[in-house]
Amino acid sequence: MPDSRHHGTAVMYLLPLLMLIVSLFMGRYQVPVSVLIDDIMNTITALSFGTAIPASTHHTVLFSVRLPRILAAMLVGCALSVAGVSFQGVFRNPLVSPYILGVGSGAGFGACLGILLFDNHIMIQLLAFIFGLLAMFAAISMDKASKGTGTLVLVLSGIIVSSIFTALISLAKYAADPYDELPEIVFWLMGSLSSIRYSDLIWIIVPMFIGMLVLFLLRWRINILSLGDEEARSLGVNVDKMRLIIIICATLVTSAAVSISGVIGWVGLVVPHISRMIVGPNYNRLLPMSMVCGASFMLLVDDLARTVAATEIPLGIITSLVGAPIFAYLIKRGRMGWN
Repeated sequence: MPDSRHHGTAVMYLLPLLMLIVSLFMGRYQVPVSVLIDDIMNTITALSFGTAIPASTHHTVLFSVRLPRILAAMLVGCALSVAGVSFQGVFRNPLVSPYILGVGSGAGFGACLGILLFDNHIMIQLLAFIFGLLAMFAAISMDKASKGTGTLVLVLSGIIVSSIFTALISLAKYAADPYDELPEIVFWLMGSLSSIRYSDLIWIIVPMFIGMLVLFLLRWRINILSLGDEEARSLGVNVDKMRLIIIICATLVTSAAVSISGVIGWVGLVVPHISRMIVGPNYNRLLPMSMVCGASFMLLVDDLARTVAATEIPLGIITSLVGAPIFAYLIKRGRMGWN
């Protein structure tokens, strides 16, 4: 039985790759497998002889439209899941999500500001990223300035910051042009990857890689922090410093993800519990599995968003419709893999 479970877990790590291949052929524009093989061979031949790569409709659809979107979905799902599972361990709370410190609201306001002032795709993403980080630093600053101790004050600070930025988002909607800017703001806040290009991925890969690498290297310390502050201190861990590093890294990858996808809920809340049910609560295995499951889940959601209806469905709607029933099922089971 342990061997079969081990092999099943090993197969899970191949799931994102398999789903990537399947997702390339999903969409309203059908591309036969034989055409893809011919296109790849022609590309290899062109590169070998130094000639121009032949452009075709199939090549454009697969590699210029679908592939960057697929890669973005995998990166966003991976980032939100890693951030969610890290926050749940640090705060010792199974109901914590990546937006606990107001990152989602801060990034949302930054995007609204970009739409109102610049109407430029790059500036919208950049301001969303910056304000997401600012929301996190504002919550931490409020926590440091208070006289409270522990994580409760930090969570309350995040709620306050989130409320402020939510009010600013409402103000931005009120000031927006109802025929042009307001629909764009609403659509961005619901989450979408429809306009993703390779250039969008290049600049978010660096903060995502740095944040997730640090969290991966510190995953055994998250195990210690999840035991409680007193136990962690008795084992020689600087609790405040380590908690701050993990929170900053988790917020960094969350801000990078939200800046290109919009605010997408439930991924960072549900996926960590699914991962716990597969490999258990040990973060040495839990954090890598959350990466795999998050990438696969987000890719599945994006496939549904662009194939279920004639027009694309915002990702936030599908994650809510899929994530809420899954979370309700986990609650009904009564364990959610937390212990």
